[in-house]
Amino acid sequence: MQADRPPYSLQERIPSTREEIDRVMSTCLEQLEAHGHDDAGVFAIRLAMEEALSNAMSHGNGGDASKLISIEVEITSGQFTASVADEGPGYDPVHVPDPTADENLSIASGRGLALIRSFMTEVTLVPPGNCIKMRYVPGGPSCASS
Repeated sequence: MQADRPPYSLQERIPSTREEIDRVMSTCLEQLEAHGHDDAGVFAIRLAMEEALSNAMSHGNGGDASKLISIEVEITSGQFTASVADEGPGYDPVHVPDPTADENLSIASGRGLALIRSFMTEVTLVPPGNCIKMRYVPGGPSCASS
């Protein structure tokens, strides 16, 4: 880890497009590596962020490029924190079927939040459900194991 490197912060509102998501992800990945995060950490963060941003674009904003995704990221050598919000009405995760239940195993959707929780140390869905906050601490437990 690179303890002497100053924190990296990003605050942006981007159009709901794949190109903008890719641009933000590229910057975040560069900063994670610059701050000394290992391959396992970069993988976990990349997967969770890709899922959160893709869900904001596709589900929250309905693929409408005129709707914005608000992103806040802070990266240090000791942790990663992010907030992703869309302009959609939100949702209540209680109403999402358990993706691990036998009857839901063949359903292609509904796994995003479970996937994010399996890799992040902390995850909070902010009411009304159109903003997700996540935190990753290298070597820390995932939400799924705590």
